[in-house]
Amino acid sequence: MKLIKYLKPYWLFAMLAPLSMLGEVAVDLLQPKLMSQIVDDGVLGQDMNLIVSTGLKMLLLLIFGGACGIGASAFSGVASQSFSRDLRVDVFDKVMGLSFEQTDKFTTGSLVTRLTTDITAIQQLVDFCLRAMVRDVLMFLGGIIMMLTLDVHFGLVILCALPIEIIFMLILLKKANPYYAVVAKKLDTVNSVVQENVTGARVVKAYVREDYEADRFNDANVKLMEANLTVQKLMAVLQPVLMLVLNISVIAVIYIGGLQAQAQAMKIGEIMAAITYLTRILQGVMMMSMMFQSISRASASASRINEVLETEPVIRDGGKAFDKSETGTVTFRNVSFNYPETKGRPVISNLSLDIKQGENIAVLGATGSGKSSLVNLIPRFYDAVEGEVLVDGVNVKDVNVSELRDKIGIVLQKSELFSGTVADNIKWGDSSADAEAVVASAEIAQADEFVSKMPDGYNSLIAEKGASLSGGQKQRLSISRAVLKKPEIIIFDDSTSALDLGTEAKLQSQLHEALEGTTLITIAQRIASVKNCDRIAVLDHGRLVGCDSHENLLKTCRVYKDIYNSQMKNTGGEM
Repeated sequence: MKLIKYLKPYWLFAMLAPLSMLGEVAVDLLQPKLMSQIVDDGVLGQDMNLIVSTGLKMLLLLIFGGACGIGASAFSGVASQSFSRDLRVDVFDKVMGLSFEQTDKFTTGSLVTRLTTDITAIQQLVDFCLRAMVRDVLMFLGGIIMMLTLDVHFGLVILCALPIEIIFMLILLKKANPYYAVVAKKLDTVNSVVQENVTGARVVKAYVREDYEADRFNDANVKLMEANLTVQKLMAVLQPVLMLVLNISVIAVIYIGGLQAQAQAMKIGEIMAAITYLTRILQGVMMMSMMFQSISRASASASRINEVLETEPVIRDGGKAFDKSETGTVTFRNVSFNYPETKGRPVISNLSLDIKQGENIAVLGATGSGKSSLVNLIPRFYDAVEGEVLVDGVNVKDVNVSELRDKIGIVLQKSELFSGTVADNIKWGDSSADAEAVVASAEIAQADEFVSKMPDGYNSLIAEKGASLSGGQKQRLSISRAVLKKPEIIIFDDSTSALDLGTEAKLQSQLHEALEGTTLITIAQRIASVKNCDRIAVLDHGRLVGCDSHENLLKTCRVYKDIYNSQMKNTGGEM
């Protein structure tokens, strides 16, 4: 019921659909009556004029009924499709507003299922309710009325048949209903496995794990099939039982009609009409059983959709404005942070650090020391558990998230590119940038040298997720769009790891020249990549153990000296 608001803008179509269906049902209910007149008064009474006139009347009614049916289909289609479109937009917007923590909780496969399969199930129910359900209910009620007008004795047949069908139907649906939620979860698992294997195809092939992943997919797929079969086995019993009741009821109508015909209380055509009406009544019940299946399935889907819509984003906008007198500064004050799944184990502990405007600062540490977690707090991908993170002197929790992120450019180690041209991907930094600005940013990022050699240059198409490019090329394009954005702060999260030292040196040199006054924060594994930075912040198990120039850290910071010595050995003494 919470989702019904998405149908309100299309109330006119939602009203016209059942009204049109009313016309079609009225025609269908009149047809058996007219046919009985043709049989009793036309054929048996040998009245050709009556046969022709009644036949023409039936033809005109069929044309009218057909038009009403087409109208009902069109109106319900517009209403249901518009409903699903608006709902899908809102769910997608909600997903985009969730934090990384919340999307991880739902899982990517589950969110894809909710945005596709679940919303489609609800849309089909809306269409069914506006058209098929209205038809079935009207046919059921209208058929009973028309049948009783022929002979009240037929009410005994209805009185006996209907309770049997309804009770049996409700028992089966009650048993089947819980399995629809199970089916949805199994489908989530299948989608998750597919998503992981499509995005990680290179790793799967590199480690020759195709058979293992095929078995994992097959396991998830079999479980989905078994869940579906459980529902289908229950529902498979329903149709034969309903048909059995229908056929017994038809025999009963023929028997009662035969007795009435012998007593000359009914005519043959009326008995034929009664059989037709009974068939439509009980078929209406059968179709309503299908409706209840759709309701059960859609109910499970609606719960999953509402779960997303009712999830309040952890990251919320604040009301403060930035201090325009201070730009490009970042301050960590006694910051502690842990991921929800780590159950309180701190990733960052009581860390304080001031980063000045225009400073070129690096963050260095062993794997798992908290480097990426620290910089993820600046654009509020996550929020600090304790302490404060300030940008331009304002707590990031107190400002508008979009305004905060507009100030920041981020280049991740895993470069995310999108289907489109090279220029389109660079323009993520600034969609209004002209061709010269795009080329200039690519030159700074050392990307122009390979882009200009591509068949169509900056108009060359990039395969999905940049599959047609090397790791270093993807990183340089990602750097290009960050440079094009011209933010106050740029964060490089180990984003030059795929570059050789020569290319990296050229990149660093041009970045400093082109982005003078921009605060640069670089996360790196190699000391060679950051030793020329103004300062290097050294992390060890989430704690800041040193922050100074390369030369001073060699003298004062044991952790930094250990990293330096280990890398000196690995590079043969060259650094």
